[in-house]
Amino acid sequence: MNTFEIREEFLLNGRPFRILSGAVHYFRIPREYWEDTLYNLKAMGFNTVETYIPWNLHEPEEGVFDFSEEKDVEAFVRLAQKMGLWVILRPAPYICAEWEFGGLPAWLLRYPDLKVRTEDPLFLSKVRAYYEVLFARIKSLQITEGGPVLMMQVENEYGSYGNEKSYLRALVRMMRECGASVELFTSDGGWDAALEAGSLIEDGVLPTVNFGSGSAENLDALERFMEKHGKKLPLMCMEFWDGWFNCWGEAVIRRDARDAAEEVKAVLQRASVNLYMFQGGTNFGFYNGCSANGDQELPQITSYDYDAVLTEWGEPTEKFYRIQEAVHERFPEQETLPPRDRSRAGYDAAPLTGSASLRSCLDRLSIRQNSAHPMPMEEAGSGYGYILYRTEVEGFGALMKVKVVRAGDRVKIYLNGTYIAAQCGDEIGEEITMEFRRGTNVLEILAENLGRVNYGPRLAAPTQKKGIWGGVMVDIHFESGWEQYALDLKEISGIPFEADGEGCTDEMPVFLRYELLAERPRDTFLDLRSFGKGCVFVNGRNIGRYWNRGPVGYLYVPGVFLHKGRNEIVIFETEGIFPEALPTRDRPVYFTES
Repeated sequence: MNTFEIREEFLLNGRPFRILSGAVHYFRIPREYWEDTLYNLKAMGFNTVETYIPWNLHEPEEGVFDFSEEKDVEAFVRLAQKMGLWVILRPAPYICAEWEFGGLPAWLLRYPDLKVRTEDPLFLSKVRAYYEVLFARIKSLQITEGGPVLMMQVENEYGSYGNEKSYLRALVRMMRECGASVELFTSDGGWDAALEAGSLIEDGVLPTVNFGSGSAENLDALERFMEKHGKKLPLMCMEFWDGWFNCWGEAVIRRDARDAAEEVKAVLQRASVNLYMFQGGTNFGFYNGCSANGDQELPQITSYDYDAVLTEWGEPTEKFYRIQEAVHERFPEQETLPPRDRSRAGYDAAPLTGSASLRSCLDRLSIRQNSAHPMPMEEAGSGYGYILYRTEVEGFGALMKVKVVRAGDRVKIYLNGTYIAAQCGDEIGEEITMEFRRGTNVLEILAENLGRVNYGPRLAAPTQKKGIWGGVMVDIHFESGWEQYALDLKEISGIPFEADGEGCTDEMPVFLRYELLAERPRDTFLDLRSFGKGCVFVNGRNIGRYWNRGPVGYLYVPGVFLHKGRNEIVIFETEGIFPEALPTRDRPVYFTES
């Protein structure tokens, strides 16, 4: 049986071992494409793959677990082993990763007193229930059990959030009790305060650092930290940021390939490395995260291309070849090979074949819930997607002010079927003057969860709740008597589409059905620059959000999501902006790019 130890160096079967790792998130890449990605990682000369394990994906509802299809972490790790790669797992309850709520499940927000990422007994009890199920699946994957997993992470960049060592120790105990027998590590920023707050070096847990530049300075800081604690341990950059993520409304961020390769080369002179990311992949569905800049929240886009070594769709970039050269130069004994790539196609534009207003299919998509006051998303449903609120307001043929109090993240307001206004972020709460007719008026508000914050102090903020959690004021009183429809859109097969255009009978958001012909299914890109805002379903699968704020104007469709022949593409368009035909391309398209 193989062995892995952490001494002054990493030792694999008793011999010094340099970890050359790339981050690949199995949940962001179609299962059918895992092999191509892992082959390319090995072809670049690397020997290890690293992945996070997102809690919210595997326990979407409390006590309900899902390890199917692209969520089958066991199958991913076994495939890596079969292909001759070692594995680093990061099963921490919090992962960041620009992933919704940093991987924490939305259902945690149903517990008002629960404090995430602390020794709060309630939080730890939820983590343990998850770990008992997760570790029953991954325990046999460890090198101590004959598997390829070398190490596991305790928590992620905790030194940038808290310094409650008792919480970190509670996680270690829990992991050990649930079956973790491999070496453990933490990863933090490369400065004293972060390393001191987030590490457990005194308990024998390996500290590692994350950075994307200043390699010498960051590794020096890690070395000094170890010396301060009387330790001489191998140096490792657990996340070398070879690119960066993107938010709606900003230019695409690019990093020069030569610069990235030179920094990697500097790391390899004295440390092990994990490239973050090797291939970024896609935030399918509603799982994109959100950045926070002070009080401003900046939702991240569907594409997690990250300007990584492989593109979102798996195409090798210039970074692949330059880093491959750096590996060959530093470790000539490492085998390097030409990479794989897949063909891509643009098809004839898909014609619009039907439409249905949201109002016409509410009862097919959701169960109406009645309450005195608006229910937040997490109380009314799963906490993802959208929620529609409706109430009847007595009018007096006069103007009255309407104010949505404490809601997230974007609301669209309708009065008697007519669109009035949209508010997003800190605009929510501004008063809107409306003219209410005499008698009964119908006030409707569609709220959208744009993605929960995944990093920083706002991770635990009340704003992580979505939908309306304060109330709605009309005139100067809170309006009561609400009905709501939670719309996570997990199942859209029951939508009653009508002939082209006939379902668009009001100003409410609309479902649009397009028909794409693909006689030879290949990867393609939907060109959504002529649409407004919404999300797209390809043969029933939610492939993510689009928004004409940019920077990207496409959604990536893996060829394995398409059928030979006819394919149904359903678009939930909330702004009423759409063309009669949906174009596809063989390359991505952008609004803005730096």
